[in-house]
Amino acid sequence: MDEFYIFMLVGFAAQIIDGALGMAYGVTASSILMSYGLPPATVSATVHAAECFSTGASSISHRAFGNIDRRLFLRLLIPGILGAVLGAYLLSNLDGDLIKPYIAFYLMCVGLIILYKAFRKPKPKAVTTHLMPLGFFGAFIDAIGGGGWGPIVSTNLIVRGNDIRKTIGSVNAVEFFVTMAASITFFMTLGLGYWDVIAGLAIGSMIAAPFGAWICAKVPVKPLMIAVGLLVTGLSLYNFVNVIL
Repeated sequence: MDEFYIFMLVGFAAQIIDGALGMAYGVTASSILMSYGLPPATVSATVHAAECFSTGASSISHRAFGNIDRRLFLRLLIPGILGAVLGAYLLSNLDGDLIKPYIAFYLMCVGLIILYKAFRKPKPKAVTTHLMPLGFFGAFIDAIGGGGWGPIVSTNLIVRGNDIRKTIGSVNAVEFFVTMAASITFFMTLGLGYWDVIAGLAIGSMIAAPFGAWICAKVPVKPLMIAVGLLVTGLSLYNFVNVIL
């Protein structure tokens, strides 16, 4: 039971971060599960199973606070589902660690760009191009690495000038379908175990979901962008160093 409550706290903290910043649930939870010695495919399958609950609660909360752009949601939905299915299927048969240093370095660069943009005060604009490839790639990497949907999709849209609150809310809403698609694929190829871990993460996440969405709706844009940039840069640098050493 002690470990169960620990996983509840992990799920709560990860969802507060993810709901407020639009990223890092998978990265946070996966990093902790990896420290327990679980293989990458099992980690990704477990985290995505828990995320089915957390992202569902988060989507409802973001909807309630008016953080979702319907057009952005629809443009990311189908390619995100397809990318999640392909990524989960490949991870069931390949070693996903091979591409981790490249993704970590890429995300680190994106995090630095966000920090730069936070102090430049870019004019908001609606991003309407390259959304389908972005959704597919983000979901594909998310399924293989156990996280990455938010850092890849949200950060790209924010860097390009999209409204930060609408981006976070919409990307979180699509993530429910992405995680569901990945979880179904993992279940069909690997099966699912570690139900105590899944339950702990899911319960903690659902409790935290409304608070994360509220923070996203209320926190000023500039501090939120700085927080996103620092989070992505820090986590990516940490992951990059660990992978190459």
